[in-house]
Amino acid sequence: MKRIKICVVGAGLISQIEHIPNLLRLNKLFDLVGVADPSKNARSYFSDRGIKTFSDYGELFSQQLDAVLIASPDSYHAEIAHAALDRGLHVFSEKPLCYSIIEADNLIKARDKSKKVVQVGYMKRFDPNYELLRKLLPKNGIGLRLISVEVQDPGAWPFNQHQGELILANDIPADLILESRKLRYQQVVLANGKNINADILRGFTGPYSSSLVHDINAVHGLLETMNLKTSEVTGAAFFADGTCANGSVRIKDCDALWQMSFVSIPKLAEYRERISLYFDYSVYHLEFPSPYLNHFPTKLCVSISNKETLQNTEYCSGYEEAFIRELQGFWASVTLGEPIRNTIEDAKLDMQLIANLTANIK
Repeated sequence: MKRIKICVVGAGLISQIEHIPNLLRLNKLFDLVGVADPSKNARSYFSDRGIKTFSDYGELFSQQLDAVLIASPDSYHAEIAHAALDRGLHVFSEKPLCYSIIEADNLIKARDKSKKVVQVGYMKRFDPNYELLRKLLPKNGIGLRLISVEVQDPGAWPFNQHQGELILANDIPADLILESRKLRYQQVVLANGKNINADILRGFTGPYSSSLVHDINAVHGLLETMNLKTSEVTGAAFFADGTCANGSVRIKDCDALWQMSFVSIPKLAEYRERISLYFDYSVYHLEFPSPYLNHFPTKLCVSISNKETLQNTEYCSGYEEAFIRELQGFWASVTLGEPIRNTIEDAKLDMQLIANLTANIK
């Protein structure tokens, strides 16, 4: 069994809670060569545990590597992916892979030239109950009336208190923070083709590209199962100073609407995320736990009516962790040539919809 020599760029919460522990757990598949982060605190945390650390991701490329896992701030994802592909490395990148369609097209060219695997970290596509939902859905979408996405999010704080010692990267140099903000602004302008205000910047990068992008990708997978595609955007808005967002889009060749909403409630220790599909005679509800919680399975509930008889069924397809399964999928694509789940093209489709939604905000 081939072990992939992999490095991690970015040692924030998602790396500390999920990616790095999972790579170490999957030590028959992966050899964790090192972790790069500009935070001295974060580097000390991992070096004290016997993991090589680097202050700049460029230093990692001097090591013997097969792949890189990108979990840096979003505005650096595309840059690091290009640098890795130029060096002949496979790429696993957290979402969003990039903000603009132009960046996505450039990454497609770089991937095709390098002939390497690029997988985007949409873990929901590897969720056992999400996979089951795809099997249960009708293949033609007949009777579909509404797809609803609702996310209520307080942030990570209620769900990481029990995770053990976690390190906040609160020692990043000020000039690097400023550089990251400027880069993010430039990329959002490139994605939207116009100057943007503060609410659009926050809404595009936060509610849309950091949270709802997961659900957008998941719904795109469900639409693919039903041989359906999206049509025109019917409305979108950012509100609460750009910390909350909604949007709606028609489903092509089907008299149905897809609506989505994200609400930030930072002082309420409760997380809710649900994708619902409403048909003439059935309803499917998929409820996700906070992404910072392990061993909390997603719930799949299906209601079906046959004349006067109503049947409610709750499914549990397994307790495997989606974050672990996506790494196993990455390994299988790299070493066995298995089909890549969550390609650059998938990410491009997601960001195109987000750009279309943003274009409809007055």
